[in-house]
Amino acid sequence: MLNVAQIAQMQDFKTYKDLHWEGSFDEYLGLVRERPAIIRSAYQRCYDMIESHGREEYIDSRKKLVRYPFFRDEQNKGADAVFGLDIPLMRLVNIFKSAAMGYGTEKRVILLHGPVGSSKSTIARLLKRGLERYSRSIEGAVYTFEWRLPDELMKIAGANVFKSPMNEEPLKLVPEEWRKQVYEDLGLYKNFQYPIQIAGDIDPASRFIFNELMKHYAGDWSKVMSHIRVRRLTLSEKDRVGIGTFQPKDEKNQDSTELSGDINYRKIAEFGSDSDPRAFNFDGEFNIANRGIIEFIEVLKLDVAFLYDLLSASQEHKIKPKKFAQTDIDEVILGHTNEAEYKKLLNNEFMEALRDRTVKIDIPYITKLDEEIKIYVKDYNQDRIKKHIAPHTMEVAAMWAVLTRLEEPKKHNLTIMQKMKLYNGKSLPGYTEDNVKELRKEASREGMDGISPRYVQDKISNALVSEKSEGHLNPFLLMNELEAGLRHHSLISNDEQRKHFRNMIALVKQEYEDIVKNEVQRAISADEEAVQKLCANYIDNVKAYTQREKVKNKYTGQDEEPDERLMRSIEEKIDIPESRKDDFRREIMNYIGALAIEGKVFDYRTNERLHKALEAKLFEDQKDSIKLSSLISNVVDRETQKKIDIVKQRMIRNFGYNEESATDVLNYVASIFARGDAKS
Repeated sequence: MLNVAQIAQMQDFKTYKDLHWEGSFDEYLGLVRERPAIIRSAYQRCYDMIESHGREEYIDSRKKLVRYPFFRDEQNKGADAVFGLDIPLMRLVNIFKSAAMGYGTEKRVILLHGPVGSSKSTIARLLKRGLERYSRSIEGAVYTFEWRLPDELMKIAGANVFKSPMNEEPLKLVPEEWRKQVYEDLGLYKNFQYPIQIAGDIDPASRFIFNELMKHYAGDWSKVMSHIRVRRLTLSEKDRVGIGTFQPKDEKNQDSTELSGDINYRKIAEFGSDSDPRAFNFDGEFNIANRGIIEFIEVLKLDVAFLYDLLSASQEHKIKPKKFAQTDIDEVILGHTNEAEYKKLLNNEFMEALRDRTVKIDIPYITKLDEEIKIYVKDYNQDRIKKHIAPHTMEVAAMWAVLTRLEEPKKHNLTIMQKMKLYNGKSLPGYTEDNVKELRKEASREGMDGISPRYVQDKISNALVSEKSEGHLNPFLLMNELEAGLRHHSLISNDEQRKHFRNMIALVKQEYEDIVKNEVQRAISADEEAVQKLCANYIDNVKAYTQREKVKNKYTGQDEEPDERLMRSIEEKIDIPESRKDDFRREIMNYIGALAIEGKVFDYRTNERLHKALEAKLFEDQKDSIKLSSLISNVVDRETQKKIDIVKQRMIRNFGYNEESATDVLNYVASIFARGDAKS
């Protein structure tokens, strides 16, 4: 039976001891000399925290980009992973880097701006949680101090132990005029990789105690320092240490003391004045976020009084607690807002000062299909959902969401579906990487409108619990749910927009139809031996044709002309026109020749176009013998049923269907053939 002693064995005493380290000011100076990184500013620490997870460089449209694994949230099993926003995140990290180097962005409010559900809050949450974890590591260690006073001096602080209420950097206890020499002697100018950003004075309460002790010791700074104990600081949002979050409330109830602290009326009687720093609670969000990060949720909904605090906090790194001088702070100020609020800011001439102190980063919706799919697969996968989810279910949802966010292409020969595929890295004849870059440039608002991932997630949830999806969830059930929900969608402002979204669902249904027809076709023509025989026959004829020879008939032994009808029946499956057939055939033979020189044997699977053509031809030859259309009738003979079962097993084995979803897809494709509108 489990008992307390067994549970206690799980405790890591070494980690606990490291996280609760404390020592004298002298010992802290020794730590600074050994590990200069512990004196980093909030921006410097935040940048290093992101970089500590590594970086991945890659080329996209001939442009060098950087992907930061930090935003995959791997330490939290990807619960808050951000997908498809490499460029906005790269801009954000560059702001942190610039601020870390002291190039000016440390004096700005970072504003994440974008439509609802575009992961602005998620990014802020990742940064806050990342800093919490980083502060618990050796590389991210942060230190602060507290006053330890004997009984005879206790009245100075009102207690024997008085923690720095704003968790100040211990080196701020060194008078400003001495700091340059101290940094020199500690070797910081040589060994610290960033500009030193320790500036200003300690918080008013610590300053009061410092001054009183200086009086007591007749100006002997070293004796004052004997009352300092430096301790390790662990940042924590729950404990309100180094991480603050502020959310605007009703305008009538907003109070600026929530940001900069308020008087402790119970202590006024003890200390005799409401302007005594010991009778003040330095527990506003700006105070407690010192050394870390403060997040402003819907920052532009703040009352004007709050915005004034924000201006000085960003530009001068100072806040003004009630009845005290301006107090220095060191923290990342991060806000996020939606488009409607930002437009109000742009139209308000009284807010120019805030606009001037803001660095805006657009966080759009994802416009790359593969990245959008990752959002839904993360939340709805077989590990979490016990119900079978048919292949392509999440793909069609993501496809529709992305299509709603794209602008119609200005090129008349390009459809919006083709544009989405180009964005997803697919190649189309006549379109280069430069063309794709142009497409992105001409659509300046792409990703700022459209359907939110939250809406899609809500509809997936509805579809999963629907009675119609008792056995499994398939794309059609989900598409019906997505379409039905448009009638009540609160963010759709007009019928024209609703009609556009419905049109996109129709496009997705058409695309899905092509996908499943192709899968059934591949399942029917998945007889490797038959494909190889057909390929060998085709290659023999192409070789004879290109070399102007004859082909020996295996059955009669007679030399015959190359079978033009066979070659064209295969080439037409991949839209090779009559005028291009010679080029295509020479291309195949050159490829085979090049492989032979390298000592390799030709395999049709290495040539995607030829593979597709062979499968399509075999499908055409076999579909009548399988009588797929008989699936939708009540009479299926034993031989046909046997062939259908083989196809079904291939669907299950090769494409991830189960018995029920494979039957659904075969029935659906059979109904298409019955209508006679299947592509050859």
